[in-house]
Amino acid sequence: MGNIYSYLKNLFQEISRESKNNVSFFFLTLFIISIPLPLGINNACLILFLLSLLFDYKALQFTFSKRTLFPILLFVLASVSYFWSVDKQLTIKDLPRNSYLLLIPLAFLFCGTWIKEVKVKLLKYYSYSIVAYVFFYLIRAIIKYIYLKDIRVFYYHGEYDDDFGLVPKSLNAIHMSVFVSLAYFYFLIKEYKTRINKAIIVFLMCFIFLLSSKNIILVFIFLNLVYYFFYTKLANKMRIRNLLVFIVIIGTFLFYGNIKQRFSEEFKTNKKESIAPSVLERKPENVVNYVSIKEAWSNQMFTPNDFFSGTAFRVYQLRLFFDFQKENAIFWTGFGQNASGPKLEAKGIEYNVFLGNNDNEGYQNKNFHNQYIQTFAELGFLGFLILLTMLLLSIKKGFEKKDFIHIVFTFLMISLFLTESFLTRQRGIVFFSIFYCLFNLESKKILIKK
Repeated sequence: MGNIYSYLKNLFQEISRESKNNVSFFFLTLFIISIPLPLGINNACLILFLLSLLFDYKALQFTFSKRTLFPILLFVLASVSYFWSVDKQLTIKDLPRNSYLLLIPLAFLFCGTWIKEVKVKLLKYYSYSIVAYVFFYLIRAIIKYIYLKDIRVFYYHGEYDDDFGLVPKSLNAIHMSVFVSLAYFYFLIKEYKTRINKAIIVFLMCFIFLLSSKNIILVFIFLNLVYYFFYTKLANKMRIRNLLVFIVIIGTFLFYGNIKQRFSEEFKTNKKESIAPSVLERKPENVVNYVSIKEAWSNQMFTPNDFFSGTAFRVYQLRLFFDFQKENAIFWTGFGQNASGPKLEAKGIEYNVFLGNNDNEGYQNKNFHNQYIQTFAELGFLGFLILLTMLLLSIKKGFEKKDFIHIVFTFLMISLFLTESFLTRQRGIVFFSIFYCLFNLESKKILIKK
């Protein structure tokens, strides 16, 4: 305990010293570590950070960075889409949340000089804050288990009306898995690890598995393999052998009999179990048919008694996207920012899917659960191209700089966007904007006249 106390004391003293020299750094740190907190607190931290920059405007130095302009372009396109939106009210309603795509990059551009200097410290404080959150939620789960005797308190997320889950529904287990994964890899890649660091690595790894996000767990395992086979000191001495072993491991993992058979059965037949969890909060009691991937793609009509697994539902939503492209001239423009909801609802009614009850809101009220498709459907090809360009430039820079934590962030986003409309959530926009700018901010300093 003495070592932990000393460790924490040194950490707080370090933050205090840095904050005395730069007040904006203190509020930026608060903003970053408040991402998992209620949105009102995170908003307040952003306001304090922006105000601190305004009060110290003489110290600002504009840093031009082409990569950092892309989130701003995405915000501008979302704003302009109001003029062709099929639901202008929904588009206007969503713009305040999207403003993070403008405010965060602008703030970073105007203080890019010192942000680049404290990048490692910001990652450090973020990672330690995640350890604190993980500790809190595990203690919370233990206390709840003592009183409720329900093992569900140690897994996934709860619901809005019964919080049986490791984290609250509003935080979302999948999103929390991403937040924790980034912190985990910060500690993993440290060259010199103390006993506390090693304990934290195991601690965070266990929490990620408890959150039970299959997609993130698969990506998490993959990134661990990449790190150990290609980015450790030992890996540099045995690169060719590691490549062969890595290919064998991945091949075995992907094509081993039981896994391959499980996927094949889900595609061809109806099952009562699924690769992915349901997108509904609870499974309806009157389920008669479990929709396969093939049925999700090809059925001309469904019934309210049809139940979609997470995988089948995402295939169904992809099918709707292609339906929209055939029926509407939206390839270049999209429906408008946040305006795809009514179209998805109408399609759900047309296909006669389960429309909801007291426990579930129904399939027709769900978003695309895929950020690439969500962006394409709402902002057209140009919006999709901007998003894709951001990710490609980010992963390119990560490999060029041999910055593994940068690679981890981008790869997590690339994979997460395949199964989640991450940027339809304020917390998702904040997380993506901050770390995209932090990792990609670079370049030409332009002095501002005092």
